[in-house]
Amino acid sequence: MILRDNRELETENDSDCDDMPELEDDGVKYLTRLPLARLPLFSPCPPGTPGPRLQGIPSFVNNEVRLLKHDNSIVREDHLDRRWEEATGEVVDEVIFLSRHTAVSNRPALTIHPIGVPHLQEGDVLPAGGKPGWAAPPNPRIGPWLRLLKGIAESHNLTPEFEVTLEATHHGPKLTHPQCFVEIGSTEEYWKRQDAAQAIALLVWEGLGLGGRASAVGDWRR
Repeated sequence: MILRDNRELETENDSDCDDMPELEDDGVKYLTRLPLARLPLFSPCPPGTPGPRLQGIPSFVNNEVRLLKHDNSIVREDHLDRRWEEATGEVVDEVIFLSRHTAVSNRPALTIHPIGVPHLQEGDVLPAGGKPGWAAPPNPRIGPWLRLLKGIAESHNLTPEFEVTLEATHHGPKLTHPQCFVEIGSTEEYWKRQDAAQAIALLVWEGLGLGGRASAVGDWRR
C-alpha cells in the first residue's frame, strides 16, 4: 500500500521504534506479497526500521513510506488503507501493491494496472475480489511508472524476454485511496527471477524518490 506525503501532519508520539505498537493478530496467515504505504513524515524511526503491525502484518519504515509484508491474498484485502488509518492514526494517501501476475499465456511480463471490476454486475461471481460495478481511483503514477519500468527493463536486458505492459483492471481489493498493482509474471519460474525483482525494486526506489537521489515520479503534487 502506498500513500502520498501529508507533510502538514505531525505526530505527538515521540517514542522510539521499539515502542511502536503491535496490533492484535486475527489469526490470519499471510503470504509474501508486499503492499506499500506512504504516510506523513512523522515517524521518529530511521529508514528501514520495523513499524507497527496490522492484524499480524509486519511493516517497515522508510521516511514517509510504509512497506507491509503479508501472506494473504491481497485481492481480498478490502479497506486495507482505512484499516491502517484506524489502527495507527496515520493518514494514507495512495496505495501500491507489489504482487505476482498470472496469465494463460505463461509469458514473462512486468505489469502495472489499476483495480476494480466495473464490468461485473450485482449477483455476478467475484473470482478475485472487488465489488461489482466498482473501481478504485487509479493512481496517477501508473503512466509515468509504466514508462519508467520500460526503461529499467531495457537497461537490465529484461526485454524482449519480458513484456512490459499496462493491464486492464480486473480484480480487487476495495480501497478508498488512489492505487495500482505492480506485478511480475506469469509463472513461478519468473516470480523467482532475481533480475525481475531487482527491476521492480528499482522502480519503487526511483519512482518514490527514496534515498534522496531524485524527485518522485508521477507525483502530481510536485
